[in-house]
Amino acid sequence: MLLKHMPTGHLIETNDLTTLTNPCKDTVEAWFLWGEEPQDPERFDKQSLVFPSGEQLPHCWWDIHYQEEGRVPHRPSAAEGTSGYYGA
Repeated sequence: MLLKHMPTGHLIETNDLTTLTNPCKDTVEAWFLWGEEPQDPERFDKQSLVFPSGEQLPHCWWDIHYQEEGRVPHRPSAAEGTSGYYGA
């Protein structure tokens, strides 16, 4: 997967999607894409990475607490019903 390293603005590539999407891991192994020779892998802090378009990585990929109370709006389950939630 191609990503952009924000501090340098350079593209990097990683094949470790399991670590990239695991919020318990702060870093991912990847390498810079420049020159004709393959670069040596390095560890990159996931919070310093974005998609090539500039869009931030999903919050759930780097923050283990992304589902804690107050961080994500509560959505009622079917058992709780929806009256009053969406104007119903």
